[in-house]
Amino acid sequence: MDKPTRDKTPLRVVVVGAGLGGCATTLALHHHGHKVVAVLDKVREFQRLGDSLGLGENAYRLLARWGCNVKEIQDIGNQSPTMKIRRWHDGKILAEQPLMDMAGYIGHRGDYHDIFLKWVRERGIPIRMGCEVVAYDDSDPSPSLTLASSEVLTADVIVACDGIKSLARHLVLGARDDPVSSGYACFRAYFEPSEEMKADPRRNAFLKQDSVNFWIGPDLHVVQNTLRGGREFNWILTHKDDGDVPESWFQPGDMEEVRRLVSDIDPAIREAIMSTEKCLDWKICYRNPLPTWVSPNSHRIVLLGDSCHAHLPTSAQGASQACESAGVLAVCLSLVDGENVKIATRAYEKLRFSRTRVSQTHGEDLRDRWHNVLKNTHEGAEIDPEMVKIKNRPLYAFDAEHDALDSWNDVATTVSQELARGNILPLTS
Repeated sequence: MDKPTRDKTPLRVVVVGAGLGGCATTLALHHHGHKVVAVLDKVREFQRLGDSLGLGENAYRLLARWGCNVKEIQDIGNQSPTMKIRRWHDGKILAEQPLMDMAGYIGHRGDYHDIFLKWVRERGIPIRMGCEVVAYDDSDPSPSLTLASSEVLTADVIVACDGIKSLARHLVLGARDDPVSSGYACFRAYFEPSEEMKADPRRNAFLKQDSVNFWIGPDLHVVQNTLRGGREFNWILTHKDDGDVPESWFQPGDMEEVRRLVSDIDPAIREAIMSTEKCLDWKICYRNPLPTWVSPNSHRIVLLGDSCHAHLPTSAQGASQACESAGVLAVCLSLVDGENVKIATRAYEKLRFSRTRVSQTHGEDLRDRWHNVLKNTHEGAEIDPEMVKIKNRPLYAFDAEHDALDSWNDVATTVSQELARGNILPLTS
């Protein structure tokens, strides 16, 4: 797997979405010998959106194989060797784990994105900005998309990596699938601490060095992330919420509500949060697992990343799983000729569905354990550390590309039989 696997005529691919998932897809396709004719994004200029993000070893392994210098990301991520999981009201440490058990080197999403974009550009692949997709044509063997400018692009394969609101979801599913509330939301803040904050003993307990801490309580938890030696500070407060505010990177948060929610948190972190000037409010919406990730007619328009397997923040695996999916799709496409692309795309979704469900449910399980473990316990009760630990470590040994190669013959046979019968079995009922 150290060299591109494709020795056939390169497939022409258009990637929709130049976020982390779209960039990972582009890098994987390029490594495996496909021709990415364009990466499209509807925004005209990228901004430093979001806050903390991590990649697990399962992602770093693939990126390194694709020729990316992963040290560029590791160097800008959190250098703390461990993370601490604490009791909400007094900060008592309930468990301590290596930071790698969560999501590796945690850094700012925008900084990671800049490096992914650089890797794509280094390969001479065009990233076209201001290109909004307004329609898809699922024709076989040349699917196409239409931009708001009326330009039409055709390709052998179109990969939609443009998130949970992707227009391609409607095509693949044959209907709209509006989000429903998960019952939770996150208040999020990321900023450079002022000199006043650094000098204030009530607020600077976690500013002296890189650190990651979690405070867990009934139905809520806080994540604190300090990196670059205290030059950047991030907190995330997950709490119960049934609001109907649309999912957005930009929705302003209510700091008065934040202060109410953290009024009884550990004093060591309380003032740092309560004195924050502003935050964002991110409603965590849920989408049921999709029955298919591939278009029904040509089987050549494919969903990838958040467009088909979005993760909760507590999974700490959303970007890593997008990398895995990118590698599997690229490998599958490398194992077929142009006439059998549909075998590759259908094999890709079968290979990836169960794996991403495991990762997604890890996030659901962790949130539920954190939010319930301290309910109905008295002050002096001892908590088993295993009840609160993050359990992502088993995910990291998995090599998605090797698994795709090992499983190829069986899954390709299954897909060929389903296509011959004209009955593609859904991924989920």
